[in-house]
Amino acid sequence: MKIDAHHHLWDLGAVEYPWLMQTGAPRFFGDPTPIQRDFLIDEFSAMARAEGFGGSVHIQVGAADPWAEACWVQSVADSHPEWPMAQVVFCDLTAPDRSAQLARYKTLPSVRGVRQIIGRAPGEDAVTGTNALLGDPAFLEGLQEAGELGLSFDLQLIPELMVQTAAVLAAAPGTAVALCHAGSPHDRSAAGLAEWTALLRNLSTLDHVSCKLSGLGMFQHDWVTDDFAPIVDTCLAEFGADRSMFGSNFPVDSLYSDYARLSQCFHDLVPDADHHAVFGGTASRFYHMS
Repeated sequence: MKIDAHHHLWDLGAVEYPWLMQTGAPRFFGDPTPIQRDFLIDEFSAMARAEGFGGSVHIQVGAADPWAEACWVQSVADSHPEWPMAQVVFCDLTAPDRSAQLARYKTLPSVRGVRQIIGRAPGEDAVTGTNALLGDPAFLEGLQEAGELGLSFDLQLIPELMVQTAAVLAAAPGTAVALCHAGSPHDRSAAGLAEWTALLRNLSTLDHVSCKLSGLGMFQHDWVTDDFAPIVDTCLAEFGADRSMFGSNFPVDSLYSDYARLSQCFHDLVPDADHHAVFGGTASRFYHMS
């Protein structure tokens, strides 16, 4: 089964997303106005099915109440058994009640992992202060606890944080980690990509870290297929197909492309021999969807 390993859904009447509904507030990925509307499973699955996908992984997306979001996603999964969908939820791994939060999430059968964003883009990181998580001993303890409970961790960061992050992850070898958006290579110059490649090796040498080929349009809106070629080639060389997986990052990446064009781009760039792993096998194993 082909699996889209990274996407979002939202029902603005069911769950509140403060970041999404801000007016006149451009984000690092661009102007969110076109996606300030409901994006539901029927719309998403129709696009994905047209490209041969049969299941997906929903990633938390900044709800005001993360538990409410997780319960809503579970209700979507329950009401659409024809579309297998796992989910990754938000948990503050530094919170005093972290253990209780993780235990409650474990009661939802679709939950496979947690995400707590460390880095989005240099400008936004300076405001949010999330980079500080890497120096907090409670964050490492939370990572370790998540792994002990059988939960993975979705890692979103920027290249500048990879060395420090690798040191933290090395101390949590029992927690499977999925690197979101190929580590957000935001500088697409030759020098920027060379630096990203060198820094990426700090993570790819850790056997428990896998990589998502996702979100590449967020830092290059007018992309063509060849623009993504060096990123995809590097990720496959560093992680191998068995630790690489495709994710559409829809509806965010719908700001720059339709689903068919994005899917075709990655199918063209990933060698045929690696298609089974990248477009389903890795995600199925990582998120326990088989």
